[in-house]
Amino acid sequence: MTIGPAPPPAVARTAAAPRPAPTQAGAASDSAIRVLICDDSAVIRSALARMLDSDPRIRLVARVANGQEAVAAVRREQVDVIVLDIEMPVMDGMTALPLLLQADPGVRVVMASTLTTRGADIAMRALRLGAADYLPKPSVAQINDNSFRTELLAKITGLGRLRRGAAVGHSAGQTLPHAARAPSAAPSLPATPLAKPRPGLARPPKLLAIGSSTGGPQALFTLVQSLGRDIAVPVVLTQHMPATFTAILAEHITKLDALPCAEARDQEILKPGRIYLAPGDRHLMIDDVGGSLRARLSSDPPENFCRPAVDPMLRTACVATGGRMLIVMLTGMGQDGLLGTKQVVEAGGCALAQDEATSVVWGMPGAIARAGLCHAVLPLPQLGAQVQRMLRGAA
Repeated sequence: MTIGPAPPPAVARTAAAPRPAPTQAGAASDSAIRVLICDDSAVIRSALARMLDSDPRIRLVARVANGQEAVAAVRREQVDVIVLDIEMPVMDGMTALPLLLQADPGVRVVMASTLTTRGADIAMRALRLGAADYLPKPSVAQINDNSFRTELLAKITGLGRLRRGAAVGHSAGQTLPHAARAPSAAPSLPATPLAKPRPGLARPPKLLAIGSSTGGPQALFTLVQSLGRDIAVPVVLTQHMPATFTAILAEHITKLDALPCAEARDQEILKPGRIYLAPGDRHLMIDDVGGSLRARLSSDPPENFCRPAVDPMLRTACVATGGRMLIVMLTGMGQDGLLGTKQVVEAGGCALAQDEATSVVWGMPGAIARAGLCHAVLPLPQLGAQVQRMLRGAA
């Protein structure tokens, strides 16, 4: 399998010094995901450590208070995933990020961002510079929230698995992009039984719909860049994300110099070649008004514990297009989008899913793949080209 190159990060990465061999004390934990916490708050470091220690798949190898200490720790220790705060004394997270990636180009960095516009912008910039994911950081009073713990563990275990898969791919001589460093059949992953792929589109689609969640922003950057600028239908997108972050995500997608992206506005007519993103805390619905597709924003109750959710977007788009649409389901936790995809496919539409080996969490794409709703299940770097072929009727 050949995986196309991803856009290089803006920071050049130099060859890293060989990692030290595990000590005898750490040999028993070789299979565990090795994590470093970097945060200037002792309270936050302790709370994160308790969460990580509760998961036997994870081994906490270091807790440090600033970026300078994190760089030194990565040069000293074998680390798979770093949880990196942004605002810190001595050396902040954005200054430390390129140095960490130089020290170990394969390490996965999760930026811990505050729920502010500035924090969201910094987190999205970090993703474009090589960070693997972001984590909205709650306040000290909210740090023990169970939903935060669930998201933290899901991202760390998923990124740790990708890191291990990338190491296998590298040793086999494969070239893997940063956003999806794992071969399509990494030996560390069990084979997942999939239903037989479905046939392609019977009619030209009127709409491209994308759903994503955990690990989604980095996957979206890769997908959008591979789509290019020549898309003859509107694109609608639901990414599970706090309200503060969605407008910033749209800005950073637009900066990729591919398809322009903006938060959808209520009653806006959808135009070809543009991406309409569900705003945080609002469902994005699609209506047919006089033969034109129109966005409708809704504050209806959350579905699948999410608002925005993928299912209402797909469900309403299916009615508006008569099933003439193509779905791309990217990495994400849970199974939001399963029921909507089923409705679309039964109406004559088509779905593609990101494969397990390149997904941070193979929940949403895995759900539609196992249900037999997919035309194809592909590594992330191959999805864009397949979308282009199907939209042009060459599938």
